[in-house]
Amino acid sequence: MSTKSKKFPPISAKLPAFMHGADYNPDQWLHDPQVLAEDIRMMKLAHCNVMGVGIFSWVALEPEEGLYRFEWLDRVLDTFAENGIYAWLATPSGARPAWMSEKYPEVLRVGASRQRNLHGMRHNHCFTSPVYREKVAQMNTRLAERYSSHPSILGWHVSNEYGGECHCDYCQEAFRGWLKRKYGSLDALNRAWWTAFWSHTYTSWSQVESPAPHGETMVHGQNLDWRRFVSDQTIDFYKHEIAPLKAVNPDLPCTVNMMDLFYGLDYREFAKAVDVISWDAYPTWHEADSDAGVASWFAFNHDLFRSLKKKPFMLMESTPSLTNWQPVSKLKRPGMHRLSSLQAVAHGSDTVQYFQWRKSRGSSEKFHGAVVDHVGHERTRVFEDVASLGKTLAGLTEVLGTTVPAETAILFDWDNRWAVNDAQGPRNKGIHYEETVMQQYRALWELGVPADIIGSFDDFSGYKLLVVPMAYLLREETGKKMERFVENGGTLFVTYWSGIVDENDLCHLNGFPGPLRKTLGVWAEEIDGLHDHDRNGLVMESGNELGLSGTFEIHELCEHIHAEGSRVLGVYGDDFYAGKPALTVNRFGAGKAYYLAARVSDPAFYEALYGKLAQDAGVRRALETALPAGVTAQLRTDGEHDYVFVQNFSGQAARVELDGRGYTDAESGEAVSAGTLLELPVHGIAILKRTAQA
Repeated sequence: MSTKSKKFPPISAKLPAFMHGADYNPDQWLHDPQVLAEDIRMMKLAHCNVMGVGIFSWVALEPEEGLYRFEWLDRVLDTFAENGIYAWLATPSGARPAWMSEKYPEVLRVGASRQRNLHGMRHNHCFTSPVYREKVAQMNTRLAERYSSHPSILGWHVSNEYGGECHCDYCQEAFRGWLKRKYGSLDALNRAWWTAFWSHTYTSWSQVESPAPHGETMVHGQNLDWRRFVSDQTIDFYKHEIAPLKAVNPDLPCTVNMMDLFYGLDYREFAKAVDVISWDAYPTWHEADSDAGVASWFAFNHDLFRSLKKKPFMLMESTPSLTNWQPVSKLKRPGMHRLSSLQAVAHGSDTVQYFQWRKSRGSSEKFHGAVVDHVGHERTRVFEDVASLGKTLAGLTEVLGTTVPAETAILFDWDNRWAVNDAQGPRNKGIHYEETVMQQYRALWELGVPADIIGSFDDFSGYKLLVVPMAYLLREETGKKMERFVENGGTLFVTYWSGIVDENDLCHLNGFPGPLRKTLGVWAEEIDGLHDHDRNGLVMESGNELGLSGTFEIHELCEHIHAEGSRVLGVYGDDFYAGKPALTVNRFGAGKAYYLAARVSDPAFYEALYGKLAQDAGVRRALETALPAGVTAQLRTDGEHDYVFVQNFSGQAARVELDGRGYTDAESGEAVSAGTLLELPVHGIAILKRTAQA
């Protein structure tokens, strides 16, 4: 990226435009040669320029062991090249053929109960199995040798939505090897896992196994390390997959489609091995009158995936209409396809792609939405929506490669997520870590404050405001980084149940919040879990520097804290800790560190709080104006021009008064005067262009 332009090059130099297309499964239609010709015709009508091909095509490519059939794929890719259409060519490891499961049952996964699965589903294979690794390497080598120089190929779509775990003997040995490399000795492992509890001390490496429902599940360090191992082993398998691809052509980028806030894999670690981030987004639109809750969740995910590599990402899958697997498969209402697709662009995506191009005729996803319906022609509402969006994307090429200039960051770590949800702490019926993160993010989203989603090992220094929700697992070195961040002038906001354990899930001694006690100026003595019907109140102190007044409802969690040099901004209203601190601020060096000791339920509190924190920290908003509820603004910039995406998820028509800067409509080129009252219809979006501020 140029230091002056703040713009990245296109994901592929072959296609310097927004990628618009879908997963394409021609192997399902080999019995009907006319389908390919008709698909090419309609791809052009829909302004689609890229397809993902071969994602579950193993048996079509290798119908018998060692017998390869590439002719059909040759024909598809050659036809693409003749018609100006490009492809992300997939490795087919997401679902292996039945002949392999029959001949080599070791490739099938073993569950936590130690029972081996039957053939079926997807990703029902062991990432450690030598046979499966050998077969994948053979297939990927042949694909790379045959297609790496094909003019239609933009890059590799490696497997599909990695996930799951295996507990077979191969994986048990691999887990023990992983632990030996990490700890070096059984003594070190036993100390880290605190196995003296319940006499769980291991005296031989052979005694160590993965957690099992009929065995060990109560050693929290062991549970945490198993999750880390599963994630690392999956990443290792991915590296095994791409090795033959890179050996033939190291310049072709590799991606793997990730899933929204997926629990089982540490995507931040995974991202280090991936050339370009891509993910699959399937919002449950129209669950309520306002779509703001769903929109903010997916905005968070867009920001997360952009933040993994701090550059544009790919929306690899979405649906142009509906899914077939959600509890209620709701059609997208008019305007929502455009709005939800451009939401991804607003947060940094340089592609809009779908699952899938043509609806399958049978099996589990035959009713999943697609660009081409079972009727088989272009005269449908969905096709028209897709074609219209394709025109819009073709006209937004200047936005391609631009960045999101976030000055606010939210800390989100996978190992913290795993640890806090396994803590057996104050609310075993629901600690609600993810909801706590989203509570903070939603307020920033409503305010139109661009945000990055970062990890403990990332650099904090480029931000003005750092938000730390429920950092239960907090390393000493991370605490030191936050201390320096505040000392150097940053604003830190930390919530309850932070700084409780270290990286091994061992409690910090000498008082919570552990490494942050000095920075925050508080000691958290104990935490009270509230029943669902229990309520308390955050009573704001008169004249507090945040300018907040009144009482805000508290539920679920209340920490009993002591101010140790920090100023009290709000206190508890009820219970034996009434009048005790609930919200504090500590001036530390050139910055400020805030601590919220309880879960406030009122969204208005967070909007008012973050509005004040952002203002005081000098954090930029996409628009310096009041935004109606459910309407947000997101910003991309190339350093010379800003592109502001004003999005209406409120479920009703809305008006936004623009700030005092001059704008043009990025689609029409028409001037938009400063102070204009922008009219947004239901599910409406406006893309505005302005001169960037220095």
